[in-house]
Amino acid sequence: MTASTTHTEINPLLHLNLPSPLILGSGSFTRKLILEEMNIPFVLKVKPIDEQYIGDRSEGSDPSKLVMTLAKAKNEALITALLDTNNNVVKDDTAISQCHAAAADDDHHHHDHNQDNHDKYHLKLDHDLQKECIVLTADQVVTHSKSILEKPIDIQQARDFVQRYGVSPPSTVGAVVMTHLPSGISVSGVDISTIHFKSDIQYANLVDKLVEDGAPVLSCAGGLMVEHPFVVEFIEKIDGTQDGVMGLSKDLVRRLLVELREKLDDGWSVQPTN
Repeated sequence: MTASTTHTEINPLLHLNLPSPLILGSGSFTRKLILEEMNIPFVLKVKPIDEQYIGDRSEGSDPSKLVMTLAKAKNEALITALLDTNNNVVKDDTAISQCHAAAADDDHHHHDHNQDNHDKYHLKLDHDLQKECIVLTADQVVTHSKSILEKPIDIQQARDFVQRYGVSPPSTVGAVVMTHLPSGISVSGVDISTIHFKSDIQYANLVDKLVEDGAPVLSCAGGLMVEHPFVVEFIEKIDGTQDGVMGLSKDLVRRLLVELREKLDDGWSVQPTN
């Protein structure tokens, strides 16, 4: 699910004397938007992984554990690629094609002002970032009645999801992992937000209206873009934050940066270069 907020903040990397820019290991437009709102400079670097066989998605499984497992897997894969001097460009053409396809619907509505889409798959870092940087990865799922809802496989499944939301509220569960290089110190956390919809969302033919409007229904976990005006009118309240629904909780990012700073202060410093 996605949502939108607007707020200008002081760059916490500067405030905490942490390396900048951040390495963002996600192609999600909404996560980029959140970092921009937090005034956190970032460089986009994506290492695609096959998520299909990672984690437990069975009925009643722990969604917090799933998203943390996926966020850590993304973090480890990206760091391995960044540290491999012989692997500065992602060579998995199939994975790249899948990522471009997944981003296509998003780019239909949003233009990436930070980097050309192709550049994010070039994993070579400049000299300063090779010396010290922070790698951030994240993952999110939507849950409903103990079931994990990912991106709908077709329009009918999206309709089925929305029918369920009119009966009881879905929740977004998002994990964030940050790793400092070269120390390898890592911090992580999970954020949960619950969206309460009006019961008449079941009878509004909402998915069909969204499709007619060009909304990327099949590219959104749970099948809905929460910031879309057609959806907003059916929201009663959100327990949590809109940025949490977006996929990157600002409060969680702030807490993890502080925690990372404290861990670094306890036992690591930049080593002088000869």
